[in-house]
Amino acid sequence: MLSVPLLSVLTEDLLVRVYTKLDCESDRKTWRIVCKDFLRVDFVSRRSLRVLKFEFLQNLLSKYTNLDSLDLSVCPRIENGIVSVLLSRPETPNWPRCMTRLVLSRATGLRHSGLEMLVQACPLEALDVSYCWQYGDREASVISLARGLRELRMDKCLGVTDVGLAKIVIGCGRLERLSLKWCMEISDLGVHLLCKKCLDLKSLDLSYIKVTSEALSSIAYLLKLEVLTMAGCPLVDDVGLRFLEKGCPSLKEIDVSRCEFVTSAGLISVVRGHSGLVTLNAGYCFQGLPATVLHCLEDLKSLNTIRIDGAQVSDSSLGAISTNCKSLVEIGLSKCVGVTNRGMRQLVSGCVDLKMVNLTCCRSITDAAICALANSCRNLVCLKLESCTKVTKKSLAQLGSCCLQLEELDLTDCVNVDDQGLRSLSRCSELLCLKLGLCTNITDKGLDYVARNCAKVTELDLYRCTSIGDDGLAALSNGCKKLTKLNLSYCIGVTDRGMQYIGHLEELSDLEMRGLANITSVGLTAIAAGCKRLADLDLKHCENIDDSGFWALAYYARNMRQINMSYCAVSDMGLCMVTGNLTRLQDSKLVNLPKVTVNGFELALRACYVRVRKVKLNASLRLLLSSELLDTLHARGCMFRWV
Repeated sequence: MLSVPLLSVLTEDLLVRVYTKLDCESDRKTWRIVCKDFLRVDFVSRRSLRVLKFEFLQNLLSKYTNLDSLDLSVCPRIENGIVSVLLSRPETPNWPRCMTRLVLSRATGLRHSGLEMLVQACPLEALDVSYCWQYGDREASVISLARGLRELRMDKCLGVTDVGLAKIVIGCGRLERLSLKWCMEISDLGVHLLCKKCLDLKSLDLSYIKVTSEALSSIAYLLKLEVLTMAGCPLVDDVGLRFLEKGCPSLKEIDVSRCEFVTSAGLISVVRGHSGLVTLNAGYCFQGLPATVLHCLEDLKSLNTIRIDGAQVSDSSLGAISTNCKSLVEIGLSKCVGVTNRGMRQLVSGCVDLKMVNLTCCRSITDAAICALANSCRNLVCLKLESCTKVTKKSLAQLGSCCLQLEELDLTDCVNVDDQGLRSLSRCSELLCLKLGLCTNITDKGLDYVARNCAKVTELDLYRCTSIGDDGLAALSNGCKKLTKLNLSYCIGVTDRGMQYIGHLEELSDLEMRGLANITSVGLTAIAAGCKRLADLDLKHCENIDDSGFWALAYYARNMRQINMSYCAVSDMGLCMVTGNLTRLQDSKLVNLPKVTVNGFELALRACYVRVRKVKLNASLRLLLSSELLDTLHARGCMFRWV
């Protein structure tokens, strides 16, 4: 009897159901390469697409016919002419019809005419043009044509004024989520009109703009507003927060961090009027934490997140939080003065459901506090202990015994942490992010413990771990195959042999290796050839890497988006190879390159002028480079930083 292949008896509907269970992008990539049937299901089922290379865009749009979300934020060559071609090609006639979400963040080459073509072709409900810093009222006028828009992000669109915002709110009256962070030309006038026209707003971010408390008098009338973020608004004070006391009945989250004129009185006004608050962020607002504020917290039965970073606290205040906020899941105490072992014991005795705790720079706490935290809060997921210099291996032993769900741990500058501590910590097999910068007592042996038991780690920071060497990197390359971000800066014991091991980390996308004097072009070649996904590379002060290493980088590292080559021994030829061949390169730091001439810089910038968005150069070059080149780059949206 002939055997029938299993896949042949599965209908397409069943395959689609299987496909929808694959949440991880790497799993979906594996699925696609199994067989043609699986690839066809991927074409039909995929709803969102993030395009990494412009060259593939047209082909992808012709195959993925049911997309409703397209992310072009890392596609550096998107500009008006490209959009015109894509919309007119017969191979891709249908792709705009279902496109409801479009991400154009940092697409500085796309201006109003190209944006208008996209807005008119797509039935947009969500649009992200954040960090398109040249966008102004003309582009805002185009956005207003998207009548069905419900979500808009315009962070750091520096040219948008109240006039542009007015056009948007009149045209897009159904907005539910709006972010205007760093839009410095927006004032109270624009916010007043926004609140009159967009009554369905649920989320509003006005961080770091110069609105005053008068704006809050209008915001208070937004009956559906759930999330209000006003971090770093220097003109907002208690008077403004009093408007909210009887307004915004649906408010669940408020962020007034770094609003220097907000005091405890203003915070009390907000708390009194909103018993349903879930998140309260008042970091760096006031120094003391009065008992009146703590008493008000008793009414917030649903509060699960509170951040009071930078405040002066006491044992009694932490005890009051423990008593009044039994549902807390996250607390931020970064740089708080007065956090002690006793206070922490009181806090965790009542808040046993804590999952995220930030104790950065709480220098008085010792192992006693961390052991109490670990014993009480066994579902801890994220713990930040940067510069908690009295924490030792005893704390890590307790975390390794009690907090097996821990995913993120920051031990930067915890100088007493050693290999035995990492041995205990390695029982936390769910770890995804581990920061060990400035932990000079950690050696290759400690890294070996982590590599053997924490296979899920994706981010590892070893900044200035001077006792780390090549053997530790060998262990990482064998055990931590999922690493995507690695910091080896100033790990002076690492050599080219270590780079050979790093080259085996196929998922690595972000690598910092500043000041590695023992690394030559041989090591860089190994990384470039092995780490094909590398997108962000910092080589500052790697002074023994010459042109041959950069030639290898130019040949292999085709996904590179950001590079720091400052203080390297690259010449005109090597620099031009990098900027010319790396077609996705958008951000370059090119400071103090003694072997590169003015002509070399000129040629390198001309080689990448279509896609480059940010360049850092010595100020002396400002008068030496041709004004025509600088004007062209600036017109295309490139930002220069002169040092």
